[in-house]
Amino acid sequence: MTQPDLQDAASAIELASKIVREATAHLAATGSVDDDQVLAYDLAHAAAAVETARSMLDYGAKGDIEAKFTCIFVADALSDLGAKIWGRESQWNCDPTALDAARDFVAIWRDPAVLAALAFEDGPRHLDPEFDLVQDTFRRFAEEEIKPHAEHIHRTNSDIPEEIIQGLAEIGVFGLSIPEEYGGFAGGGESDYFGMVIATEELSRASLGAGGSLITRPEILARALEAGGTEEQKQAWLPRLATGEIMNAVAVTEPDFGSDVAGVKVTATKSEDGTQWLLNGVKTWCTFGARADILMVLARTNPDRSLGHKGLSILIVPKDRGDAHGFTQVQDGDGKLEARPIDTIGYRGMHSYEVAFENFAVPAENLIGLEDGEGRGFYFQMAGFENGRLQTAARAVGVMQAAYETAKEYAENRVVFGAPIADYQLTRAKLTRMAVIIQASRQFAYSVGKMMAKGEGKMEATLIKAYVCKAAEWVTREAMQIHGGMGYAEEYDVSRYWLDARVLSIFEGADETLCLKVIARTLVREAG
Repeated sequence: MTQPDLQDAASAIELASKIVREATAHLAATGSVDDDQVLAYDLAHAAAAVETARSMLDYGAKGDIEAKFTCIFVADALSDLGAKIWGRESQWNCDPTALDAARDFVAIWRDPAVLAALAFEDGPRHLDPEFDLVQDTFRRFAEEEIKPHAEHIHRTNSDIPEEIIQGLAEIGVFGLSIPEEYGGFAGGGESDYFGMVIATEELSRASLGAGGSLITRPEILARALEAGGTEEQKQAWLPRLATGEIMNAVAVTEPDFGSDVAGVKVTATKSEDGTQWLLNGVKTWCTFGARADILMVLARTNPDRSLGHKGLSILIVPKDRGDAHGFTQVQDGDGKLEARPIDTIGYRGMHSYEVAFENFAVPAENLIGLEDGEGRGFYFQMAGFENGRLQTAARAVGVMQAAYETAKEYAENRVVFGAPIADYQLTRAKLTRMAVIIQASRQFAYSVGKMMAKGEGKMEATLIKAYVCKAAEWVTREAMQIHGGMGYAEEYDVSRYWLDARVLSIFEGADETLCLKVIARTLVREAG
């Protein structure tokens, strides 16, 4: 096999990066993201792939397999970029020969023989010993406590067993993002992000709905409190979140407003005596809403709708635990909270709801930041969601890893035309590409975690979600395909992985909105 050359890989990445930069500058000068949405969307995904590839260069320097994985990933990224450009060179403002300098590199590292030869190589993660221990701890818990329940929860759309939630609380998972002074384990460094990424991957490997996603909501609320809460509010809520004494859900999306939170209609109006906020309106996709003890609700506290997101605030809304199949809570007086479940094809166990508030009273002291927090809810929410994007990428890695492992095992044992399907070149090439994509996604997650620990990496957190969540659809789809007819049967876990992966490009910011409203606009603004 040809020996990998990381300098060639770096040159190929720079070539792709130059094409993306020049196309972005052209769009900034001659068009707009809103008018050229297809180009802007493709640019966003090209940028995400380039940065994922760039993050692999350090990994590639750590060994032979690592270098080969890096070259394969870079070659695939350039091939995908070429497919986006071909026939649309004028829109991309590039010459038809723009990628020719990397043609030989791509030919070598997309050679089916090269891919087939690396089948069943996973690539080491290169974690420090302390994070090896974190991985072992959460993998053991996931294997022993979550995985045995995962298929039953999925098939019957049942609740997450309380022993899973309690077990996770006991090993400290809900305190990973909460500072030590409030009873958590976050010390303010890289280890906070590494621990969260590793734990999320291992729990999601066992089950997306009953494992990895349980961390997300506490982290979003904790980050919002850290960003804008008063000291009294932090002392009141963070220690209880860290121990799992209380669990929360997030109520942001509305029937007519998803990622466009500036249009939020749910209102919070001060009571006459000023001691309460009265919530009115409807939220949707409130995941984990029944089991939650509190809801993090983004509401309009200023009736002037022309203020957009500047008229929004966040309220912490206490509630009773409800039935997973719908619940109603009536307060003394006329306050009412009613929820109906939204059945989904995957991501089961968490349960999502449409939640209706009717003069539902919330103590005035539960508005994050009190008077200083009025109108700043959007910013507090984003403080949580930025980390949520990295965590979603880690969830995607966990689902991909599970799909890859089950596909590899099935391929080794399934005999077709007299030989295990693992012996066939096509299967072997698929397995290699899966392993490469998973490792690249994982390494980029580690890289973004390092950036976010320094207060940086907001754009990269968006890029990794855009890339990894779409990649998870391909990996889980191919894992399902390797199973043949049994991949379509409920007898094997692999169909669950595919269904769960499908939601990843939808929640925490739909892929199209993320690419057009965040990534492409940021690229164009920087180019301008």
